[in-house]
Amino acid sequence: MDYLLAVGASNMDIAGHSTGPVRAGDSNPGQIAFAPGGVARNVAHNLALLGHRIRLVSAVGDDLPGHSLLDATAAAGVDVQACWVLPGQATSCYVSLHGPDGEAVMAVNDMQIVARITPERLAPLAADIAAAQAVLLDCNLSDAALAWLCTHSGSAPVFVDAVSAAKCVRMAPWLQRVQLLKANQLEAETLTSLPLRSLADAPAVAGSLHRQGVRQVVLSLGALGVFWSDTDGTQGVQAALSGPVVNTTGAGDALMAGLLHGFTLGHSLAQAVRFASACAALTVQVSCANNPKLSLAQVDAALAAIN
Repeated sequence: MDYLLAVGASNMDIAGHSTGPVRAGDSNPGQIAFAPGGVARNVAHNLALLGHRIRLVSAVGDDLPGHSLLDATAAAGVDVQACWVLPGQATSCYVSLHGPDGEAVMAVNDMQIVARITPERLAPLAADIAAAQAVLLDCNLSDAALAWLCTHSGSAPVFVDAVSAAKCVRMAPWLQRVQLLKANQLEAETLTSLPLRSLADAPAVAGSLHRQGVRQVVLSLGALGVFWSDTDGTQGVQAALSGPVVNTTGAGDALMAGLLHGFTLGHSLAQAVRFASACAALTVQVSCANNPKLSLAQVDAALAAIN
């Protein structure tokens, strides 16, 4: 089919940006911004900006943040008809504090509503999920939901965002179903019990994930760049693209959107990672989790500038 499908979290992001070094236990002068967020929602938003037909499956509360999230996501071009608005539940919220360099110093999330995305709620969507061109899952989902989705996704390729070291273990029993896994250092170490302290460690970590069934591995390693590995035997490193950094929240979601974009076009993993890295570089230049100006033209211009 000609649509992509993303299943997982939708959050209201509240980001505080300190204008000076962050001092624990003190009030830090700065700016505070509210914006739509959540891994699956951010990826879906980015894919819509890149011109894809994308459906989001998520849950929000019947409250002002929830309706605001759905309105903003639909306005970006995402089909939100499969999202549930649940009375009596609070919409997920992600609160982060950033230093003047844009790096997150601390974050707190309240994502209890994601547990309401149950197999029972997902069951009526089984045919749509299996018919998708590809399915993106984020590990904010419960063990039961991930198990159901991996079992009922049919022949649709499954892309997984590991989300965190604590949550990525939920996918461990289903890695043989994964077309592409995106993980950072801690997440990859958790799934493989191997160290990932440098690029020299990356091939062994990727090899472990391949043996567990993952076909394509993308390891996001911050300043070291992105290491990628395919079961066809190809591997490589994409250096981090330089540019201004305002806020790193959402960079990984933009990377995942770029990877899905490349997959739909039949690009090699190397090509997809290069494109995706430009998506991430553009995203960190804005204060929210999605760059509203993200587009194919903007990505092409960013890549042309480094050639």
